[in-house]
Amino acid sequence: MSDVREAPAGDFDYETHGGGYAARRQPDARIAALVHSVLGEAQTVINVGAGAGSYEPTDRHVVAVEPSAAMRTQRPLHLAPALDGTAERLPFDDDSFDAAMATVTIHQWRDLDGGLRELRRVSRGPVAILTFDADALLGFWLNEYVPEVIATERDRFPAIDHVVTVLGGDVEVIAVPVPSDCTDGFGEAYYARPEAFLDDEVRAAQSGWVLTDPDAVARGIARLADDLAAGRWDERHGHLRSQPERIGAVRLIVAR
Repeated sequence: MSDVREAPAGDFDYETHGGGYAARRQPDARIAALVHSVLGEAQTVINVGAGAGSYEPTDRHVVAVEPSAAMRTQRPLHLAPALDGTAERLPFDDDSFDAAMATVTIHQWRDLDGGLRELRRVSRGPVAILTFDADALLGFWLNEYVPEVIATERDRFPAIDHVVTVLGGDVEVIAVPVPSDCTDGFGEAYYARPEAFLDDEVRAAQSGWVLTDPDAVARGIARLADDLAAGRWDERHGHLRSQPERIGAVRLIVAR
């Protein structure tokens, strides 16, 4: 019997489009250090929407939950296999773990509020969520070329204030600096490397591109290629190439 679901568990079909994620979406060590620090002294952690295992700590006992078979098969051998499950119905008792984490996944959940309440329910300690502030994406230069992609992402990412409200209790929102050589290939990771967006494989590892009208994507990429060749991008944004880090849309939400 196949372990592939009949329909995607979230808004993106990773069985069809998730093949290159593990290669392109390598966890960045600096962002990982921040995520791990807010887990405190937790020794047991549940990672929900775990994907291929990005940002899972290796010095604690982690139970990973991931609905996509394509993503589960990309987990490296040093990580434990992930369970097939969704955020909205975690098969664990209340307070089963010292901490819970969910990295770059909540925007894909069918029932956001239900999933957030589940994270709270199964964790007796902190809940750490790595996500994006949708409104902050408007300040990313990519919006000049493919506003349709930015619009797609803004429609998907839940409002930070809403996430904070649903989690309840003592909640902190941390703006995460993105280094210029970030190894995790989400969109803003390439703020200083615009040529990367001309690579089909780079875009394929960012779900917003796949979910956007391909004609709009083609037009935007053509404009970007022309501006790079003519030096117009560098005239407007070239200073970013030497900027070591940037505060953009990445947020770490910590509920204690």
